[in-house]
Amino acid sequence: MSKNNITAAPAENEQRLINGRKPIDFVGKRKIFFSISIGIIILGIICNFVFGTNLDIQFSGGAMIKYNYSGEIDTEEMKDLIQTETPDNQVTFAITKSIMDSTDDNNVYTVSVQFSGNSAVSTDLQAELTSKLQKAFPDNDFRYLESSSVDSTMGFNFLLKCLAAVAIASVLMVLYVTIRFKKIGGLSAGVMGLVALFHDVAMIYFLYVIFRMPIDSNFIAVVLMILGYSLNDTIVVYDRVREEKRIMGYKTDIGDVFNYSTTKVMRRSIMTSVTTLTAITVVYIVATIFGLTSVQGFALPMMIGIISGCYSSICIAGPLWVTWQHHKSQAAGK
Repeated sequence: MSKNNITAAPAENEQRLINGRKPIDFVGKRKIFFSISIGIIILGIICNFVFGTNLDIQFSGGAMIKYNYSGEIDTEEMKDLIQTETPDNQVTFAITKSIMDSTDDNNVYTVSVQFSGNSAVSTDLQAELTSKLQKAFPDNDFRYLESSSVDSTMGFNFLLKCLAAVAIASVLMVLYVTIRFKKIGGLSAGVMGLVALFHDVAMIYFLYVIFRMPIDSNFIAVVLMILGYSLNDTIVVYDRVREEKRIMGYKTDIGDVFNYSTTKVMRRSIMTSVTTLTAITVVYIVATIFGLTSVQGFALPMMIGIISGCYSSICIAGPLWVTWQHHKSQAAGK
């Protein structure tokens, strides 16, 4: 491309935007975007102090017993009965509709009773609980299904391995961005992309805290998926910035290049997110109708992660990267 073509390109781009729309000033509105994210994070931290973190027995250790029962039941009465029989353990419940066994006349439900602690629930206690539930709710046909237990040490080690997987994935993603976008300050692009990833992980974590959802293997799966999804969105923005910077000239202010580039790809990013979000929303609605709590526990965080990933790629990673570039230029005396 000739020098004349390079200098003429900005005017052509500007004219095209005037005939259609002006670039959105993402960089100029960065304080608003940062304030929104900081406000949500502060709210999440407050909720974390108030509610605490609810770890599933996969990570915290404990025991679980599953029962089937039919018809409607007073869950509080059932919980009180089980808690009375196991005073040394904290009892939590997860009730789902058993679709395969349900009929039009009488729905069949599966209840998972989780006990905190390090020891397994003894066979005698399981038999005693089953007997007392059957006597307390004779019309609900209580049936014992299965039981399992996880040692707290094993659960903690599993949690550490999952977190290590997230950390390794994050580092590799940053290295990839650093190498691929070295012409526009690869390290700064990678670091700010990592900040956006942490932002998305925080949004998902605070969702679990606020909705009192137990952090389990679903949480790790959602985090890893959103890391890839969010980074892909960020790469799309960086790639357009690299191309437009080459066309508009390296003397053009990087903030103007970013605003112009992001405006061009914003429609694509939003439509991709909306399409994915629509599919996940349908999954969540179907899971809610049929009482599939495990699917709900995956779909809801995915919905929030998709929204956060699209937002952070455009409104967090990019403006932070531009701020870094401006600071570096000022420090170099340019």
